[in-house]
Amino acid sequence: MPNAVCLLSGGLDSAVTLACASRDGFSCHALSFDYGQRHLRELDAAARVAESLAAARHAVARVDLRWIGGSALTADIDVPKHRDEAAMGQGIPVTYVPARNTIFLSYALAWAEVLGASDVFLGVNAVDY
Repeated sequence: MPNAVCLLSGGLDSAVTLACASRDGFSCHALSFDYGQRHLRELDAAARVAESLAAARHAVARVDLRWIGGSALTADIDVPKHRDEAAMGQGIPVTYVPARNTIFLSYALAWAEVLGASDVFLGVNAVDY
């Protein structure tokens, strides 16, 4: 089985991506991030998903993105709740962490090189910026 790195947030998109990569015959090495987010629920969920989908390994990289600021996930900014659908479609949400997926992909590429993997999987929502 060829090795692959699968970015795993603990959310639906990355869980489905990991399941598809596993189904397609990859030995999946799941990679999650402790990036200074205000809660660790997503890391707990990622660990459960990695275990339930029999990832070959689940690693958690620590990279502090709080210094960048500008996001309700990493700074002392209120997370909007109970927004209507029209409000959700307006501009970049305050929960967006600048360049987070790009930074995560850089780490995934580095680990893939060490693993001898030529495949990296990332599952994101179509409305992610």
